This record gives sequence, structure tokens and C-alpha cells, in this order.
Amino acid sequence: MMRKSYLYYIITVILSFCMMAVSVLAKDRSLGLRTVVIDPGHGGKDPGGVSRDKKTFEKNLVLDISKRFGQKIKEKYPEVKVIYTRSSDVYVTLNERAAIANRNNADLFISIHTNANNSSSVHGASVHILGQSRDPKRDLYAGKMDVSRRENSVILLEDDYTTDYQGFDPDSPESFIFFNLMQNAYYEQSILFASKVDEYLRKTDFAVSGYTGIHQDPFWLLWKTAMPAVLLELGFISNPADLKVLNSSSGRNDIAEKLLGAFSSFKEAYDASLESKEVAAPVREEVKAADEQPKAYYGIQIMGLGRLLKNGDPALKGLEVQAVKSPDSKIYKYVTGRFADRKSAEQRIAEVKKLFPEAFLVKVEGTSVNRLR
Repeated sequence: MMRKSYLYYIITVILSFCMMAVSVLAKDRSLGLRTVVIDPGHGGKDPGGVSRDKKTFEKNLVLDISKRFGQKIKEKYPEVKVIYTRSSDVYVTLNERAAIANRNNADLFISIHTNANNSSSVHGASVHILGQSRDPKRDLYAGKMDVSRRENSVILLEDDYTTDYQGFDPDSPESFIFFNLMQNAYYEQSILFASKVDEYLRKTDFAVSGYTGIHQDPFWLLWKTAMPAVLLELGFISNPADLKVLNSSSGRNDIAEKLLGAFSSFKEAYDASLESKEVAAPVREEVKAADEQPKAYYGIQIMGLGRLLKNGDPALKGLEVQAVKSPDSKIYKYVTGRFADRKSAEQRIAEVKKLFPEAFLVKVEGTSVNRLR
């Protein structure tokens, strides 16, 4: 019991520090994106995913993609400092990867991986930010346990990992609960970069054999980095079609080109947000007295967030939304659309899901937002 209380205390302190850092950064409008840390997953004694013929290792593929990506950033943006968590086939702990980013005060952290599955038919790329499962039919993190366990499991390769990781057990669902305290600190900027990667991977001529969009997952690595952070799964090494692309130099180079496009788009928005002198009005907040409550309506919830965003925030991807928060909650529920009936909302949701794959139908009654089944 004491250990859990201590963990909560430590995590709360870290959260407070991160929120303070965000506030300080926002005040210094002369800053731009100046440092990016690229993290090639696995390495050394940790091969990551392995192809079915045992000839291709994830650690080698992601190192090559990372170096190509980093070099392209250097060539286009000489003023940006590019730092790798590893530049050769060496083993680096998750703690050290995060520490490298934190020590260098990075503005963005990008962890690059390929996926793997026991079934060779599973395929596709995906983008991951820190968060929790939104499936109401499952336990809080049940839907993401397979991917999260695989990426977090490298902890078990380390000596005395129970000390270094404060008792965190990658096979325990209870351990994931602690991630919830940290997910809001850099959510907006993380999802902005994720959306840019999403955009470029979807429109590229190159393709691993599918694309599954943006996901929220309880990854230790994303939790420990005090900056916007994403983890990319660039196809399944266990799938023949994906592996064919990943094994080709042209395929890896095309991936790096698309990541550069996403980075450039994000950097432009990031720098502009810090340089802007205009203070935008906040999104309309639906918090009213009981006798002033608007009529019930149907809408589409795109996210829940512990902060009130401003109109035009890039994280909203151009959608008009209402921020709905009940008096006893700290979470704003962002709802797009005001429909008189459910059918009208259902006709709109497919379009919204192109921007926010995990969006869902809701009925809003005052400050109450109820998910529709």
C-alpha cells in the first residue's frame, strides 16, 4: 500500500513539473522547434520483431529508417538539432531513451518501430500517443494490452527492473492505471504531430499493406518523456507484403520522406503557435446553471481533455466543437455537431472518423454527455 501511495506521489510531482514546463514554453514566443529526438526502437540484445524466416530484425530496419529521417531533417532544417537515442546496434534502456530526450530539452520525441503478430495476415502501420483505450465494452486498457505489453516488455531485459521502474510490471493491467495521470500534459501537440504522420502515411504512393490510424496506448516510454511524443509502428515485420517494403532501400527511404513531410507540417504549426501574438477565444464551454441548460442534441465526441482548447487549435483539425464539462469533472468532452436527431449525426460520423478514428456518437443533455450504443 505504501509503495502505491509513493508511486502516486511521484507521478503527481512529475505531472506538475510537466504542466509547468508547458506553461513556461508557451510564454516564450521567441522559441520554435529546435531539437528533435529520434528513437530507433530496440537494439543490441533486444532484436524487437523478427521475420518468419529469421533473417530480418526490427532493430536494424528502424535504425536505418531513423537515420534516413534524421538526415533529411538536417538537410532541410540546419538549425534543428537532431539527436538519436542510438546510432548503432546497441541496447539502450527505456529509462535512458527518455532521459536522453529530457536532458536535451527536446521539443519532440519520435520513437520508431515495426510491429509483429503471430498471424502473418495482420498488417498495416499505426501512430500511437499516450492514452487509454476508449472501448466501453472492455477493461480500461484491455484493447491495447497486446501492443503495449510487447513494447513495454523490454523492461524485463534489464537487471533489477523492479527498482528502476518503480515496480512497474508490463504484464499487469494495474500498472497501466498510473499512465492516466500523465496523458494530458502534452496531449495537444502529440496528437497534432500524430495527425500529420497520419495524413502523410495515408496519401503516400508507398504503402505497407494497410493503415490503422491514430491510437492511444499506455507506453512507458511516452509517459517518461517531458515533451510531445509519439511512437510509430511502420508495418508488420511478420506480414510478407509489409516486410517486402521494409526490406527494400526504396521503401525505407519513402517512409523517411513521408515522415519528413509530417515533421515539416508540424514544425510550421508549432513555430506559428509560439510566434502568434493573437490570443484566440476559447472554445465555447457548455457549463451552465440548470435553469439555463440548452435543449438536448446529438453530436460526435472526438476526444476528452483536461484543458480547454482555443478556437482554431490545430489539435481540432478544423472542426467546430463544443467543450462540455460537468461540474464534478475535470475533463472537457469535445463534441462536434449539433444535430436534432441521431440519424443526422450518424450521417456525419464517417467523415469525422477520417480525422479522429476513435470518435463516437453521443447525446448531450446540459452538461451530461452520454455515449450512444
